[in-house]
Amino acid sequence: MRPSSPHLLDEAWRALGGDPSLTDRVTFTGRPDTLPARLPVTELAQATTAAVGLAGAELAAVRASAHDSDAASAPAVVPPVTVDSEAVAISFTSQRHLRLNGRPLGGMNPLSKFFACADGVVRTQANYPHHRAALFAALGLPAEPVEPEEEVAAAFALLTVAEAEERVREHGGLAYAVRSAEEWRVHPQGAALAEAALLDVRRIGGPSPRRLGPAPGGEGDGPLLPASGVRVLDFTRVFSGPVGTRALALLGADVLRIDPEHIPELPGQHLDFDAGKRSATLDLRTPEGLGTLDELLADADVVVTGYRPDALPRFGLSPEALIARHPGLIVATVSAWGGRGVDGPWSDFRGFDSIVQCPTGIAHIEADADDDPAARPAALPAQALDYATGNLLAAGVLRALTERQADGTGTHIDVALARTATWLVGHHDPAEHLPRMPRRVAAAPHLGFAVTEIGEIAYALPPFRIKGGPEDWPHPALPWGASPPAWW
Repeated sequence: MRPSSPHLLDEAWRALGGDPSLTDRVTFTGRPDTLPARLPVTELAQATTAAVGLAGAELAAVRASAHDSDAASAPAVVPPVTVDSEAVAISFTSQRHLRLNGRPLGGMNPLSKFFACADGVVRTQANYPHHRAALFAALGLPAEPVEPEEEVAAAFALLTVAEAEERVREHGGLAYAVRSAEEWRVHPQGAALAEAALLDVRRIGGPSPRRLGPAPGGEGDGPLLPASGVRVLDFTRVFSGPVGTRALALLGADVLRIDPEHIPELPGQHLDFDAGKRSATLDLRTPEGLGTLDELLADADVVVTGYRPDALPRFGLSPEALIARHPGLIVATVSAWGGRGVDGPWSDFRGFDSIVQCPTGIAHIEADADDDPAARPAALPAQALDYATGNLLAAGVLRALTERQADGTGTHIDVALARTATWLVGHHDPAEHLPRMPRRVAAAPHLGFAVTEIGEIAYALPPFRIKGGPEDWPHPALPWGASPPAWW
C-alpha cells in the first residue's frame, strides 16, 4: 500500500529523534500526486519538506521558552507548519524553473544519460568538464570527440556493465549500471545499506556553553527566523548539500559557502542553490587556507560537508576531531553511497542523484515499459534523492541545534543519497502499477523574482511556511567566490 505524506513524515521525524506528537503541527495542502511516479515520490518530497519546517518551528519555540520566565515551566508551543504539494513539486524541480533574463540555465549535459552496454545499461554523469574528460579517457576517445554522444555510445556497446563501471571509475568518472531492487539487495553495498538507518545521528563530546538566544521576528516584528545567529560553514555542492544549507539560510542562518578557487560552480546551480548565502573561495591545500579555516571554525555553530567520507580525515577535519577541538559544534556530512556506519565497497565512491537511482533499483522500477523494464530504464520526475536528502540534512541540523540548547553538546549528522534511496524503494508496492502520467503544476504562484547585477532571476520559492516565518530567502545568490572568507 502506498504510504501517505504524514506516514513518511512520522518515519523521518522518528529517525531525526523528534517528539512524535509534534507532527500534528504540520498541515499538508494541495492536490496529491504532483510528482507522479511508481514510487511514492510526491509523498517523499512533502514529508522531507515538512521535516525541515517542523524542525525549524521546534527550534524557534525552544529558543523562545528558554528565555521567557513566564513559559519556563510550560512546554514550548511549536508554531504550525504548512506544506503545499504544488509548491513542493516546483521546489523539487527548481532547476527547470530557474530563469535569468527569461532564459533557462539548468539542464543535464547530453552525455549525462543512459547508454546500452553489451549486457545491460549504464548511466553516466558528465555535467562538469572534468567528468566529461574522465569519461572520454576511460573509453579511449580523444579529448574532444567529433560526435561525442555517438562515439561514447559505440564505445559502451563493446563493454559489459561491469567493465564499464570499473573502467570509468578508475579514470575518475561516473558510470553505474541499472540494477533491479532484487539485484541491489544482494549487492554488497545494497546489503550494507539494508542494515543502515535513514540517517545517522550521534551526540559527541562534552557540554559547552554554546546556546542561542530568542529567535528574532514574529508578532509584527518581521519574519520569525529560527536559525538567526547560527553560523554555518558550507563545504557542499551538487545538489543535496546546497539544498540543505539553503534551507538554513532561509530560516536566518549566516551561511558561508566555501569552494576551491580552481573548481567554479556551474552558474545555474549557483544561482539556484546559493540563495540567501555568501560565497567565498579557500585553498585548504595551503597553510594560509588552513589558518583561515581555523579562524572560521572558532566561531562556527555548524559545519556541513559534501566531500567523500575519506576526504576530511586527511585534513584533520573528521567530525570527531572537529567537535573535540570545538565542543558544541554541529557537523553534518552528506555523501552518495552510505557514509558513517555503512561498511560497503562503494561507501567512499562519488555519486550523484541520477547515478544513485540506477544501482538501487529506482530506474528499473520507474522503467517506461512494463514488458521489459531493463531495456528502457527511466528516471524519477525530479532529482528527489538530492532534494529529500538535503531536507533531511537541514532538519537534522535544526534538531541538533534544539538539542544543544539543553546541554551544549555537539552532534554529527550523516546523510546519504543511497540511504534515502533505500527508504524510498522500501515503500514500493509491486502490486501498484500507477501510470507515469504527467500532472501539470502551475508554476507561477510558486515563483519569486529578483533583479540583480546580472539581470532578473526567476526562481522557485520555499515550499513550506512556518507561521510568522519567512516566505522567501533574504537575498538572491551573491556572485560566486566574491565574499571574503569571514563571518559577518
